[in-house]
Amino acid sequence: MKVLAFFVLALALAAPAFGKTFTRCSLAVEMYNLGVPKDQLARWTCIAEHESSYRTGVTGPTNSNGSNDYGIFQINNYYWCQPASGRFSYNECKLSCDALLTDNITDSVRCARKIQGQQGWTAWSTWKYCSGTLPSIDSCF
Repeated sequence: MKVLAFFVLALALAAPAFGKTFTRCSLAVEMYNLGVPKDQLARWTCIAEHESSYRTGVTGPTNSNGSNDYGIFQINNYYWCQPASGRFSYNECKLSCDALLTDNITDSVRCARKIQGQQGWTAWSTWKYCSGTLPSIDSCF
């Protein structure tokens, strides 16, 4: 039994971190502190909820074109970030995809805002859940 307990403890210590999980309000406050306008926060939190369940450490399954999506906003590595594999990427956000998996969401927010600025909200396939009237974010502040 002691051997099993030691083995489980060793695995737990060796396992990689799985990222931070925000709540709707904690994400809204963090994004506001990073300069996102308050009138956009309900949309951004809705997208994060449907893309990653507010989790920072998520890498999505491989897409049909061989690309993957990273982080809280599931940002695609073919266009927006450079994967560690060295695979070709346009890397429009000029960052490593690993930077989108950290608990510090500064790079994720910056890149997501760039995507939204260039392609609009429909850049996210989950936009259909976030395009209508959304609950107010005001209670978070």
